[in-house]
Amino acid sequence: MNKAQLQTLSTERAVEIPVSRAILQGDLAVPDSALGIVLFAHGSGSGRHSPRNRYVAEVLQEAGLATLLMDLLTSDEEAYDSQTGVLRFDIEFLARRLIEATHWLMIHPQTAPLSVGFFGASTGAAAALVAAAELPDLIEAVVSRGGRPDLAGEALRQVFAPTLLIVGSTDLVVLELNQKALAELAGEKKLEIVPGAGHLFEEASALEAVAQLAKNWFVFHLGLANKRRRAS
Repeated sequence: MNKAQLQTLSTERAVEIPVSRAILQGDLAVPDSALGIVLFAHGSGSGRHSPRNRYVAEVLQEAGLATLLMDLLTSDEEAYDSQTGVLRFDIEFLARRLIEATHWLMIHPQTAPLSVGFFGASTGAAAALVAAAELPDLIEAVVSRGGRPDLAGEALRQVFAPTLLIVGSTDLVVLELNQKALAELAGEKKLEIVPGAGHLFEEASALEAVAQLAKNWFVFHLGLANKRRRAS
């Protein structure tokens, strides 16, 4: 880890995010003169300690983007979900948590001025898209990593935030589902296929490719949002 990475990561701190009848745990990093903030939506039993999402978050931070890695479930909810698998597929429930977390960002002193993007993985991608559909004036970009955007259903037709879907070329079932979801998205959209990668992007350089694609998408679109704000 180089000096720049150490300086960036040193800005991360634990936060508590109040939502309906619960307090969620998160890790917030806000680099100096941040271009915007990316809220991570984990899925399929994952949380803020996901090594894959933390790696992507570090790449985004190095590019000048703030990040919020958070658990969408409380510890009690995680225990229940580990036994039943129910909550990780409750897209409306997860989306509501994302919406409430976004509203928290809008009143937090460090993040209130920043344009917001969502990075979703697995079922978290569907939750991110549903939340983006409900927050058209707040969410400026969405990226899905190996996600299930198809689970967003009718909400796909109401997502106008520029959306990037990233899928591994050997993740054939998820790739087909992403292709179908892409056709339903209403706004700017793009599908990027990482050659030789599977669902978890464990292959050499696969996760690095994901991080670079996400970085470029967020830097461009959150940068555009900043320009629009300054011009208005």
